[in-house]
Amino acid sequence: MNLEYKRLGKTDEKIAAIGLGTWRLGGSMSPDYTHDLEIVDVIRQAVELGMNHIDTAEMYAGGHAEELVGRAIKVFPRDEVFIATKVWYTNLHHDDVLQACERSLKRLGIKYVDLYMIHWPNERIPLSETMKAMEKLYKDGKARYIGVSNFSTRLVEEAQNYLSLTEIVANQVEYGLHDRSIERDLLPYCEKNGITITAYSPLGQGRLAMELKARTKRTETLYEIARRYAKTPIQVALNWVIWRDNVITIPKASSKEHLKENAGACGWRLSPEDYKLLSDSWR
Repeated sequence: MNLEYKRLGKTDEKIAAIGLGTWRLGGSMSPDYTHDLEIVDVIRQAVELGMNHIDTAEMYAGGHAEELVGRAIKVFPRDEVFIATKVWYTNLHHDDVLQACERSLKRLGIKYVDLYMIHWPNERIPLSETMKAMEKLYKDGKARYIGVSNFSTRLVEEAQNYLSLTEIVANQVEYGLHDRSIERDLLPYCEKNGITITAYSPLGQGRLAMELKARTKRTETLYEIARRYAKTPIQVALNWVIWRDNVITIPKASSKEHLKENAGACGWRLSPEDYKLLSDSWR
């Protein structure tokens, strides 16, 4: 399978344009151990397919998602997998950030995380305090890169101003045909400043699949383009998300079939005309 890799921020790091998100794998806000073996298998399959970017967070399944990622990746050389995790918005005081990272590393069974992000901003805690802790993790080798999630343009700028040793490489936000709000301001800003956009929920958490079943007017365009490229509508929708150079995505997959379909969304490119056609029909 011809996977595609993109530069992370302004770094020389190359990560999969389509990775694997782990929200709701192993539980929602608390652990569910029912499907652990299958989930570990799916994560391993993702890495074997070349989808080397695995995204998780301390709050996913009450930490259990990180445990599952840790179990899955221990069979691979550490430098073959790019692990991203996030600190929850209640843990953004300086020492809380450091302790949260240590807990994540322990659950993941690794000595450093590749990308450590602030999951959501918290206006009650000074961003300067949080970024000081994030930079300490970078300086101490606990996090190779620093990022944010769900940050506005203003907050990305503010966060960057508090860093002196490194730069913000990524902002993880919701983006897909169903939610284009970042195109107004945030996407152009990140494009101009060399910051990667990591698109989560690129398929609208199942909303796109439901609309495809309903055969709405705009999904007919999606079906038409999919036939032209001999791809599935889901693959076309994901390819649309990663069409811009600085955008990658992390769709969740809970089965190997789903994983292979996601992987098949890269290694090719919609023509500029078809990208525009799809964009215009999903305004």
